[in-house]
Amino acid sequence: MPINVNNPEADALTRKFAQMAGLSITEAIVIAMKEAIERRRNSETALQTAARLREKHGVALTEEARKPLDGQIFDEMWEDR
Repeated sequence: MPINVNNPEADALTRKFAQMAGLSITEAIVIAMKEAIERRRNSETALQTAARLREKHGVALTEEARKPLDGQIFDEMWEDR
């Protein structure tokens, strides 16, 4: 599937990266996107994400909330009704 880049800055950056790395435009895009995805994926841990979301939505993590639920609660959730 073709990608059409109409942004002059995106085009220039892609061409510059491809030239620096000795790659085709397609290879440059693939590498850049893989690196961007990996960087984004590793930018924060799951615990950091949870803390950020709790803060964003004003949710406090109390001692009560830290306690695991009893297995019976999970069993009741998955019972056939």
